[in-house]
Amino acid sequence: FALCRKMMLLCYEEGLRVVIHTSNLIEDDWYQKTQGIWLSPLYPKLPPGTLGSAGESRTNFKSDLITYLMSYKSPALSEWVEIIKQHDLSETSVYLVGSTPGRYQNNEKEKWGHLKLRKLLKDHAAQVPDEDSWPVIGQFSSIGSMGTNQSKWLCSEFRQSLVTLGNSAKSLTNQEIPINLIYPTVDDVRQSLEGYPAGGSLPYSIQTAQKQLWLHSYFHKWSAEISGRSHAMPHIKTYMRVSPDFQKVAWFLVTSANLSKAAWGALEKSGAQLMIRSYELGVLFLPSEFGLDTGYFQVKENLLSDEPALSFPVPYDLPPEKYEGKGKVSFSNVVNKLNKYIWET
Repeated sequence: FALCRKMMLLCYEEGLRVVIHTSNLIEDDWYQKTQGIWLSPLYPKLPPGTLGSAGESRTNFKSDLITYLMSYKSPALSEWVEIIKQHDLSETSVYLVGSTPGRYQNNEKEKWGHLKLRKLLKDHAAQVPDEDSWPVIGQFSSIGSMGTNQSKWLCSEFRQSLVTLGNSAKSLTNQEIPINLIYPTVDDVRQSLEGYPAGGSLPYSIQTAQKQLWLHSYFHKWSAEISGRSHAMPHIKTYMRVSPDFQKVAWFLVTSANLSKAAWGALEKSGAQLMIRSYELGVLFLPSEFGLDTGYFQVKENLLSDEPALSFPVPYDLPPEKYEGKGKVSFSNVVNKLNKYIWET
């Protein structure tokens, strides 16, 4: 079974697999692009008569996956929920971070979007020395409307979620923590394997961009020499917290959620309510779930090497390179169903 929100459930005689990926189920997304895929272990069936709540992981993955699927209110998915209940998902080492459309208050707010990520980082991530100097990196393939300045969303509620590390009484409103956003330039697109048509999968309209010119000062180029994918335009979406020397990762998220309030949610009613417009799904990697008590992964220096298994394979180059000058942002405006043009400011 494949879900349009970039997830597959694969049922075998031997067990069940969950696949969460950033590709849409169309040919173009699986050819000449950079995508991310998380493949679960093969989950064995539970013994007959076992309670459906059995087979849970330390990360609460089974329960969160069922909650996410039930949010669709689909009879077809209810059948798959029963299949999931029959399997042992206890070997899962990642946390599920999902979004589902709606308005959420009280405890429901922390089940979805960036507030779900905030809660997981608060409850399960470890504090690191000099954490105020650890940048946040966001990498994505689409950009939504975020307001007339950074305080409207990006550098307020969204940053507060991404900079959370552990259950500290310290204020999380430090506006000095850097945010590095990775999004391809016009030259990146022009020199890609697909050429300019690759811009059709990087939707950021000129109309939206002109209302948030402040955002462009956060942009960094796409470069993936480490994985040999610099010319395969990114449809992958990732977010992480890295050390100042870019050699350590406190947490890493691969997800379908692009940089938008629709995907991550936006607070309403003075913070009492979270509003989300789209279904999204991703998995969060925390060092503690991989036997590390340091509070971070080491960044893997060579993706093809036999470095220690617990070094983390970040799929693009670090540190990211900031845009040079002006007029480098890639805009994709769909003129009609057959033609896509890349515009340069």
